[in-house]
Amino acid sequence: MAKTKEEKITRVIAKNDDGSIQITFSVPKGIVAKAEEKALSEIGKDIQVPGFRKGKAPISKVKENIRQEELIEKILTNTVLPALREAFEEERIKPIVYPKFELVSIKEGEDWQVRVLTCELPDVDLANYKEKIIKDLKPNQIWTPDKKGEESTKESREEKEQKVIESLIKNIDIKIPNLLIEEEVNSRLSQLLERIEKLGLSLEKYLESIGKTAQSLREEYEKQTKEAIALELILNKIAQQENIKVEEKEVDEILKISGENLNNKDDLQRRELVKNIISRRKALEFLTSLI
Repeated sequence: MAKTKEEKITRVIAKNDDGSIQITFSVPKGIVAKAEEKALSEIGKDIQVPGFRKGKAPISKVKENIRQEELIEKILTNTVLPALREAFEEERIKPIVYPKFELVSIKEGEDWQVRVLTCELPDVDLANYKEKIIKDLKPNQIWTPDKKGEESTKESREEKEQKVIESLIKNIDIKIPNLLIEEEVNSRLSQLLERIEKLGLSLEKYLESIGKTAQSLREEYEKQTKEAIALELILNKIAQQENIKVEEKEVDEILKISGENLNNKDDLQRRELVKNIISRRKALEFLTSLI
């Protein structure tokens, strides 16, 4: 039997031009109540409530003896999570980060409002990027498909690559989702804190030693992260546009150097990661050849 309007979870989707997506779900109180009953029943099977045998306590007693956060998580898992998967499929959304959940309103006896934040890969418009690189790095030379510029004997490959990278970042406007930047910055800061703790230092002492505040360090990480993500996306797009190929033997060679088992063909994700790194390296070499 089809669900009535009151029994159906509804959603409102808002997409920004930087690739970020906000989905607000409205979960009717009837669905919340059924999900809560199911969650308490599942939790009650595994906990010991004083005065009752394990798994035999009534639902009301189970609710009194568990953390509210645990119950909310169970309800969200049984309601919003399936609705989110449905939204991704129907709207053809391909998230690149794990969704972030925000509880807008979860009052007992009322409809729940839950906001989900995620993002997709932003579009990269290369436009006439080759001409821009030549204009930046060879201002007196006009780029043509059969003229890649004269080789400079005064600069190392690393110096040329750095100039190309700076030109790409400056000339190709790409809007990076704030959620993606925030996730990467938080990861970097967590790794830094772990290293500091292993050295027996406090964050305050470390910041004092490098002459930075927590805010200035975060801002520095945000700038570095934004540029790193932008460069990765740009080089991926260039590799695709220029039809740059990576052979499986090239991937094998890198894995061999790193000491990994080449016979482990099941680790497709690792192989794809290495292939993308090689592809970006080839794209950068291609760009360097233009100057």
